[in-house]
Amino acid sequence: MNYLRSTDGTKIAVYEWNPWGKETVFLVHGWPLSHKIYEYQVELLVNFGYHMVAIDLRGFGRSDAPAFGYGYDQMAEDIYQVVCALRLQNFTLVGFSMGGAIALRYMRIFRGYGVKKLILLAAAAPSWTQRPGYPYGLTRESVDQLIELASTDRPQLCENFSRQLFASPQTEAAIDWFRQIALSASGIGTIQAAISLRDEDGRADLCAVHVPTAIIHGAKDEVVSNDLVRIQHEEIADSQLYTLENSGHGIMYDELEAFNRCFLHAMCS
Repeated sequence: MNYLRSTDGTKIAVYEWNPWGKETVFLVHGWPLSHKIYEYQVELLVNFGYHMVAIDLRGFGRSDAPAFGYGYDQMAEDIYQVVCALRLQNFTLVGFSMGGAIALRYMRIFRGYGVKKLILLAAAAPSWTQRPGYPYGLTRESVDQLIELASTDRPQLCENFSRQLFASPQTEAAIDWFRQIALSASGIGTIQAAISLRDEDGRADLCAVHVPTAIIHGAKDEVVSNDLVRIQHEEIADSQLYTLENSGHGIMYDELEAFNRCFLHAMCS
């Protein structure tokens, strides 16, 4: 693990495996988690000879937790700084949940610099919350309740969220693992990123994607609705949609073997 500084001086934790691999995959996690959610995908793809890169978004994992800078533009800038520092080219960009929305913002404001393929996993895009002319996603009031809980009882928020991730039966140990990852986030990062999830409107980001794109979604996802995925699929030209019928939001673990097969197919197609 190394640290790279972004444009505002924030230290971003960067992780690399197999740097001499045949192709590069860049992993971006979601709220309120860290790069650790990809443990079983990193192992899988390293065994297939890939160079893996992952970050902890600002405020999460081992990255700095500044007071400000949790908008999608700045977090896309953080990704760009890592891409430039590591001189990444022709890589696959993977974003889960909020990380998917940030990956889409990267595709727009940096014109997909270096990206040859995009993979969206249960992406909280284009807008996670409802707004005028957009009756999809969660209500603003429901997200406000999450922000209030993060401000007053973050351990309970992490407990609730870790259980809401899954549609398939999981061990208590696995649920607790995700809870501990969520607890590793900073309080300020958890709150400020949730505000961005509530307020950011990424509808203009979808038409900026001009690379092959795979969308992987769980049919039983209670966090990112099927409507959002339908919009992504319709608005991103020539995108390919994969649906895991018995998965919820924690798609990279809920049906681990089925997801990994789907993920590998998306990587290679």
